[in-house]
Amino acid sequence: MPDTEQAPQPGHLSIVETSSEGIRILTLAGEIDNDTCETLRQALDIPTAPPPHLVIDMRQVTFMDSTGINLLITAHQSATDAGGWIRLATPTSPVMRIIQIVGIDTLIDCHPTLREALSP
Repeated sequence: MPDTEQAPQPGHLSIVETSSEGIRILTLAGEIDNDTCETLRQALDIPTAPPPHLVIDMRQVTFMDSTGINLLITAHQSATDAGGWIRLATPTSPVMRIIQIVGIDTLIDCHPTLREALSP
């Protein structure tokens, strides 16, 4: 997929997709909620071959509700079923708090930096 970039606006979500050594990287900016979930759902489409490896860079995510949690769980299950994995990188403090309260951090690896998330 080509790199695309949009300026984040309040109530919106922009997603930039890149890759590094076979790992898809989604860099998110903005809010993850019911209004933006379709954009994220499409970006999280998990291919089955080769086994998917996906890092979601969340350093610019300002808000995430249960819609985002559900999308991450579904993507994690799809990646795991295909023999791959998903990792979260640099979630902001408010987003990390939600991830920890819900327990997503026990299901999906969370890393404080993008570099650590990309490491084998």
